[in-house]
Amino acid sequence: MTSASSSSLPAALDLAALRGATLSEIDAVAALQHRTDRKYLIPLPQARTLVRLLAGSHHVLDLAGRRTTHYLSTYFDTEHLGSWHAHVQGRRRRWKVRTRLYAQDALCRVEVKTKDGRGATVKHAQGVPATAYGELGARAAAFVNEILERSGIPVTADDLRPAAEVRYVRAALADLDHGTRVTLDGALTCHRAGHTAALDPGHVLVETKGTVRPAPADRLLLRLGARPVSLSKYVVGQSLLTPGLPDNDIRRLARTHFSTPTRTAPLLERTPAA
Repeated sequence: MTSASSSSLPAALDLAALRGATLSEIDAVAALQHRTDRKYLIPLPQARTLVRLLAGSHHVLDLAGRRTTHYLSTYFDTEHLGSWHAHVQGRRRRWKVRTRLYAQDALCRVEVKTKDGRGATVKHAQGVPATAYGELGARAAAFVNEILERSGIPVTADDLRPAAEVRYVRAALADLDHGTRVTLDGALTCHRAGHTAALDPGHVLVETKGTVRPAPADRLLLRLGARPVSLSKYVVGQSLLTPGLPDNDIRRLARTHFSTPTRTAPLLERTPAA
């Protein structure tokens, strides 16, 4: 089976064949904070074909010659996993709180994701020092409280604690003419309480980020035989790594594509920035 590690993902997807774009160029047209996300779990060869088919319309984020970025995301939840339950049960007022570290660039943000009345994702973000990754300090907590209160979610930062960590390598593509984005995540692992579950290295998680109307990338994925899946990295991690949680559709999907949890590095182990 074809597989890609964190270091080989650019070659496995043939990202060198794409035109590059800077972060400012992509953010200028495709920094959607209010968007519809669609996710697909596809084999790596199919992902490479998708990249080839998008080459005429999409640019790849290029950071001084680097075309992938290592992400670490610590998710926060209540003692009784209120965020996890809200997503599994499909509640209208779903939410996520996380700190995200762009490891090679030593950049960090605190992010709050909610749903609007139409079911679209609304993401709010605030920059914090890289040393604040995995924590909700006073400034981050105030930001979280403001967004959750404005969204009508009866949770505060005082109710939250680190619940799981997700690590992966991402390639980000953007259609600069239409303002839509496609991300491809490989080497995906979920960590909790010293245990890890990993996505099959022969698969890639593809996300399209755009408007309610399917983007050209969605139509290409359908042509390639892919179908959207309801899958949250955080929900997958909790479903596989937390004993006693009720069974659900996401866990059944995850068991097909993720390894059995194993004992590994402790939660929130940091990857040194280059």
